[in-house]
Amino acid sequence: MHRVEQVMGFPVSLRVDGIESGSDVEGGAAVEGGAVIEGGADVDVLSEAGDAVFAWLREVDERFSPFKPGSEVSRYGRGELPASRLSADLVEILALCERYRAATGGAFDARLPGRGFDPCAIVKGWSVQRAAERLTAAGAGRFCLNAGGDVVVGGGPWRVGIRHPEIADKVCTVLELTDGAVATSARYERGDHIIDGRTGLAATGLLSVSVMASTLTEADAVATAAFAMGRDGVDWAAGLAGCEVYAVDAQRSVVRTAGFPSVGVGAGSA
Repeated sequence: MHRVEQVMGFPVSLRVDGIESGSDVEGGAAVEGGAVIEGGADVDVLSEAGDAVFAWLREVDERFSPFKPGSEVSRYGRGELPASRLSADLVEILALCERYRAATGGAFDARLPGRGFDPCAIVKGWSVQRAAERLTAAGAGRFCLNAGGDVVVGGGPWRVGIRHPEIADKVCTVLELTDGAVATSARYERGDHIIDGRTGLAATGLLSVSVMASTLTEADAVATAAFAMGRDGVDWAAGLAGCEVYAVDAQRSVVRTAGFPSVGVGAGSA
């Protein structure tokens, strides 16, 4: 199954190759490599799993977009919702925002002057990771969920290209993932949109930074936080347990941790 939909302002691509043989799937189907291959009743199971993923992401957009006046995030930002009335999901998002604000000395901050409360840098990775967990719970044995270039996979190996920060139709490296996630923060799509909360100015020390982690919640948050910190953010991210980093700085030098699993084009240079 392969589906692409526009959600939360970016394209989301979902590929599911099969359902785990141990899941509750009925009907005859060939088993290959521990997965039930699409066919017969399995197509319905895959379709339902895909429906659930996109329904969840649309729900997230309605509830947590700071650009929708009636969302929970917007109402909270305007001071209309006390802490006692916040959903458990928003409480979790707020805790993640504070965690990365404190860890970066304020470079990452969801409460920038003039912008109001904007937790999008947390919500994207968090919500897509939740969607991936729904796929796993539904028995998806091999899947790739790509949300605007941030990717979470299961049942690999999968090969994921990291876009060149200055040449749109090229990649600067390719990595191999089995179960995990990779996220990139860069200037190439939206310009200087990431703000260093310590200065209130656009972060310009890096052209791009990609972080591999076990979850997209962590990979996306760490990539954004590292970019906000500038060149120092690469060392900070590299020091986090379970994170591997590939970055291109403003001088176009490549910095990568030894454990970043580059297997293809341009693994050592941008």
